[in-house]
Amino acid sequence: MAFGRLERSSGPAPISDINMTPLIDVMLVLLVIFMIAAPLMTASLKLDLPRSEAARPDPVPAFIAVALTPAGELFLGDEKLAPEAFAERVSAAARQNPELEVQLQADRSVPYGQVAELIGTLQLAGLHRIAFVAQPQPQPQPQPQAPAASR
Repeated sequence: MAFGRLERSSGPAPISDINMTPLIDVMLVLLVIFMIAAPLMTASLKLDLPRSEAARPDPVPAFIAVALTPAGELFLGDEKLAPEAFAERVSAAARQNPELEVQLQADRSVPYGQVAELIGTLQLAGLHRIAFVAQPQPQPQPQPQAPAASR
């Protein structure tokens, strides 16, 4: 038998605060991950986009071909047009068929800004289905196997 006071103590009061240490640890780990990953996401890559394995055109019933040369000349089909005449012809084509697809061919050396301006002109005219035409990747020729020499 234990001798003591007959009063019962309720013990220590529970802590009602959130333990911040694990939350701070997780936040710092995420910060380190983003500090390492951010420069990797902004690195510039030199890409050679005009060639593709999937550069086989799908059969499309209604389309117009638009080409942009390195000199900035615009072609609608095989016809060379001034920028104003090009915009008028494209607008007329869009009024006739708003679902018309544009197959855009731009030379590899054309700056991206000129291609973006051309896309903007096409979208202002009402043509929103734009396909980029690329040349298929050349297939490697199989190397002839030399006959194995016997010993």
